[in-house]
Amino acid sequence: MRNDPAERPSPSPRERSRRQAPPVPAGSGVSFVMPVLNEHDYLRRAVETVLEQQVYGPVEIVLALGPSSDGTTELAQQLATEDDRILLVDNPAADIPVGLNAAIRASSHPTIVRVDAHSELAPGYTERALRTLERTRAGNVGGVMRADGRSPFQRAVARAYNSRIGLGGGAYHGGAQEGEAESAYLGVMRRAVLDEVGLFDESIRRGEDWELNLRIRSAGYRVWFDPALSVTYWPRESWHRLARQFLATGTWRGELVRRYGLRNSLRFFAPPALVLSVILSLVVGILQLTGAIGPVWSILHVPVLAYVLLVLAVAIGPGGGSGLRDKLWTLAVLPTMHLAWGTGFLGGLLRGAHDTVDTSRLAGRNTPLP
Repeated sequence: MRNDPAERPSPSPRERSRRQAPPVPAGSGVSFVMPVLNEHDYLRRAVETVLEQQVYGPVEIVLALGPSSDGTTELAQQLATEDDRILLVDNPAADIPVGLNAAIRASSHPTIVRVDAHSELAPGYTERALRTLERTRAGNVGGVMRADGRSPFQRAVARAYNSRIGLGGGAYHGGAQEGEAESAYLGVMRRAVLDEVGLFDESIRRGEDWELNLRIRSAGYRVWFDPALSVTYWPRESWHRLARQFLATGTWRGELVRRYGLRNSLRFFAPPALVLSVILSLVVGILQLTGAIGPVWSILHVPVLAYVLLVLAVAIGPGGGSGLRDKLWTLAVLPTMHLAWGTGFLGGLLRGAHDTVDTSRLAGRNTPLP
């Protein structure tokens, strides 16, 4: 059908000038790889949505198990006894790229589908992705991350994730146009391409997917975004975990800017600019209160005021939960995400990420906020 992107004609001659990922025989099988750490409340459903995918050929899912403290490992072992398509490998360091590489090396099929224990694949996701991968011959294919929530706090975080304001407007946070992309959420890849570029960089603890896609594009392949591919993502359930997650993510983005400079998108520089604007506004406010400077300097408060009005507009606007608690949590969530990310970015840029870890993944079982 003409309106179905997966049925559109193959890429144009200009698009074909890029390298094409090697095809694989029909029915040759798919390996899903999933790093897992403290995901007891989400793991079973995440695995079920993978095994429910309709794929022509053999399927396996390889779980890379970190040292969980909430019963996740025991649950994974139980799931593996229930279905022989589930394989387990150890990831004692708990680092996502290390776990992904261990799972990929333990897998046996020529197509790799990255999945996440905090996510659920939509029905038909893999079948669609394989058709798009075959049609475009891209190095990586990904779709839309649709965040969702169960509590007012988690719904507020999901609303921020799905908003262009929340995470800066990357294609996989709500893009509608199919085509080449900077990066891909999760991703469906040929194993031959991964082997060529060297799998995930195990020295990068956050942003490892962006860096892998940078190497895929540098090798001459395209990274392809298909908005018909949908994955449900469940965000962190508490404010302190959200703050720790974004602080670590921002720190590693600062490290990636140290390594790759302006090959990073300019949108990544917005949160640190906000942090610097807030600091400048506070300094100016203190100096004005002491009489050291006059009211003319109040113009430096304008960026922060504009940001506050923007957050208010998002909080009271349409979308997400309609309850009062949802809206109040949105007022807290957006600044937390931006300021934590921006603060981490500045620290990572100035000092490097070193051994920074996302400690929001290391705690025990999640306790949702009301």
